Amino acid sequence: MKLHKILLLAAASTWALAASAQWQWVDKDGRKVFSDRPPPIEVPQKNILKQPGGSKGRATPVPAADDTASAAAAGAPASTASAAQGSSQDKRLAEAKAKTEAEEAARKKAEADRIDKARADNCARAQTAKKTLSSGGLISHVNANGERGFMDDATREAELQRADGVIASDCASQAAGQ
Repeated sequence: MKLHKILLLAAASTWALAASAQWQWVDKDGRKVFSDRPPPIEVPQKNILKQPGGSKGRATPVPAADDTASAAAAGAPASTASAAQGSSQDKRLAEAKAKTEAEEAARKKAEADRIDKARADNCARAQTAKKTLSSGGLISHVNANGERGFMDDATREAELQRADGVIASDCASQAAGQ
């Protein structure tokens, strides 16, 4: 029976630990404050005793809505250290955003260049095929069985129409791009 009571006591104490406050700091009057919300911005970094995750100090300042409003109503000035930290963080975020946008623009430009090159290649091939098909000579081809044969007039006309379609789509877009 004693083992059951000990296990029950251990389980109850772990539940109590989970319900404890996650933030601890010393306020401007020197009192220790326990809360499940982060401290107001005007609390200096050195006064933060505990935060979620067990580390000391403020990883990212996250003011609660009512804390910010009460600080603004009281006319409390923001500390210059946190303002400097915020502006340097803003600069880093802006630089990271600019870098990401530049990489995205470069990727899009490379993709557009690749597509333009493929269209130019298709245009050149279609023009060469049209010249060959329009020459009027016999054109040989290999069928699906691997047998060599000659192109009849219906097949030649179908291939000419296909080449004209490729020329209309790829060569027109190439001429518009230049």
